[in-house]
Amino acid sequence: MKNFIFISPNFPANYWKFCRHLKNNGFNVLGIGDCPYDNLIQELKSSLTEYYKVDSLENYDQVYRAVAFFIFKYGKIDFIESNNEYWLERDARLRTAFNITSGFNEGDIKKIKYKSEMKKYYKKAGVKTARYCLVKDIESCRAFISEVGYPVIVKPDNGVGANDTYKLENDEQLSKFMASDPQGYIMEEFIDAEVNSYDAIIDSKGKPIFETGNVTPMSIMDIVNNNDNSLYYMVNKPFPDVRALGRKTVKAFGVKSRFVHFEFFRLLSDQHIGKKGEVVALEVNMRPCGGISPDMMNYANSTDVYKIWADMIAFDCTQVKPGERYFCAFAGRRDGKDFLFSEQDIVDKFKSNLKNIGRVPDALSAAMGNTMFLATFKTVEEMDEFYSEVLQVKSPEKK
Repeated sequence: MKNFIFISPNFPANYWKFCRHLKNNGFNVLGIGDCPYDNLIQELKSSLTEYYKVDSLENYDQVYRAVAFFIFKYGKIDFIESNNEYWLERDARLRTAFNITSGFNEGDIKKIKYKSEMKKYYKKAGVKTARYCLVKDIESCRAFISEVGYPVIVKPDNGVGANDTYKLENDEQLSKFMASDPQGYIMEEFIDAEVNSYDAIIDSKGKPIFETGNVTPMSIMDIVNNNDNSLYYMVNKPFPDVRALGRKTVKAFGVKSRFVHFEFFRLLSDQHIGKKGEVVALEVNMRPCGGISPDMMNYANSTDVYKIWADMIAFDCTQVKPGERYFCAFAGRRDGKDFLFSEQDIVDKFKSNLKNIGRVPDALSAAMGNTMFLATFKTVEEMDEFYSEVLQVKSPEKK
């Protein structure tokens, strides 16, 4: 029997479904986390062969000892994985320490986590990237800005999501940013674009066995920094140009046996980097699109990506096929806003479309809002009406 160590199997909450299908495929599923066992949901408990609680997943020594214990008890470990951006470096360090060759190791981290390093592999794939400089001092930043012009984007070279990402529009904002003594930041030219993603499950030969994608019309940076509402949607089928570049990117990065989420910009206007409508690189994420997104992929494709992924791990293929296709819409409401339509109004109007309404975990709420509404639609027009009503805030005269 093969052994799979799942790091932090309880977060996001839907990740127990990965564990369930691994167990159904004959794996010993060995969980390591800092959540007390009694606080795990029953579905996760029943999916795990054993769970090892550490005081903190941030404590590498404790996690190392947990892996060593599982090896002593169960023998060779075939996979270590979290499917979580936050723990990718930890996963790689553990694979290297225990000579587990089924995923990225420590030597791969720069190319999959540092935005400046990603650009080299995008170039190898033939995908355009934004001009950039690493933030060192104000003089070099000004020299870069003299070339590309304002605005520019600054963000951690090794960062998660849109956290600590800012748009600088003038010298005053640049001086203020530099006065904060930023460490490890990258500065890029501003790209006027929406985000289109390539989401795929890749087998051990680097071939996709499932492909989809999403569209984020709004800037996640602005959502986080302005405490705004959020929206994005799964497409009913991948855009051909995004899929083609996604496959080239998989090859360039040497991706094998992984669920990936690659982000691209689709240009909204003619710019230095390309013409309106052209697709260029943003960043790679070597894990599933976060939060509720795997469930949205299921709704959009009438399928089960948790099983497809577990089949890839166990058999390097799957018999699961997509069914009827939809657009799956996510709308995230921000607490404290006075919305025109109540939750019950939305339920009454869209009850045949709604798939889920619930609270967004606090760890994800900065980018996704606080209350989520998921719904499927056959047309973009129907989806746009849904967004308009879910996110419409009362105007002063309507209060």
